Amino acid sequence: MSDASINASTIREDEASFGDYFALLKPRVMSLVVFTALVGLLAAPVGVHPLIGFAAILFIAIGGGASGALNMWYDADIDRVMKRTKSRPVPAGKVQAGEALALGLALSGFSVVMLALATNIAAGAMLAFTIFFYVVIYTMWLKRSTPQNIVIGGAAGAFPPVIGWIAATGTMSVEPWLMFALTFMWTPPHFWALALFMRSDYDDAGVPMLTVTHGRRATRIHILVYTVLLAVLALGTAFSGIGGPVYLSVSLVLNALFLHGAWKISWRDEADSESDNFQVERAFFKLSLLYLFLHFGAILAEAVLKVYGLGGWA
Repeated sequence: MSDASINASTIREDEASFGDYFALLKPRVMSLVVFTALVGLLAAPVGVHPLIGFAAILFIAIGGGASGALNMWYDADIDRVMKRTKSRPVPAGKVQAGEALALGLALSGFSVVMLALATNIAAGAMLAFTIFFYVVIYTMWLKRSTPQNIVIGGAAGAFPPVIGWIAATGTMSVEPWLMFALTFMWTPPHFWALALFMRSDYDDAGVPMLTVTHGRRATRIHILVYTVLLAVLALGTAFSGIGGPVYLSVSLVLNALFLHGAWKISWRDEADSESDNFQVERAFFKLSLLYLFLHFGAILAEAVLKVYGLGGWA
């Protein structure tokens, strides 16, 4: 085989695949964005044409993916250090940082303009603000500067149901902000649980997560406090315009489990955690994923039941 053939073969093997570019969009995070935005859109008190609804969710998803690509572009330096993120396309060398930046910017502009055209300008503006908040406020500023990074920055992941609601109605009301608050208050205990058993990653990368700046003991107490506040909010939402008996039943069970898990975490010491490789913390983290999904699923169920005159407290 000639040298030219060998070089060509090597270049082809090093070229990024479609899967590498898709991974830039953080598909797992995007799935949460899509689901919560869909619930926000369907829970709105107005009907939406299926084609417009599909377009709205598609462009919100693309906007969420654009945020992920821009996050990976900016965070490539710390992603290379962390075990959890070192295999991402940019730190792994599969995609160049400039390509991630270009893709993120292009998809950001495309998603915002198309959402505004498909639904209304207010929805497009809210999507633009969400992308800005996640990339600039959270990724570039909060993440590297304060242990409150995930508390304030969690707002970025809480906006999708608001965008979905505005896409359907063109207006604001208290209900989408209750969905926003549910995700916003859920984010800290969710990520702090992860930080408890991934502390070395954040320590090595110099990210001032609460476990790094204040230690695991303080983080455990924070998880319990935020879980109590979250439970009050989640149960109170049952008596709002998006709640009802189905939501209340689901929320009672989930919050009982979540509070129990947070209480168990709050009493554990380092020896307990290290002896079983943080099994309680890992279980709480997995439960947190189910917690948010089922709460939004219950909101969606109430919305569907209302179509048939069965949902809510009426």
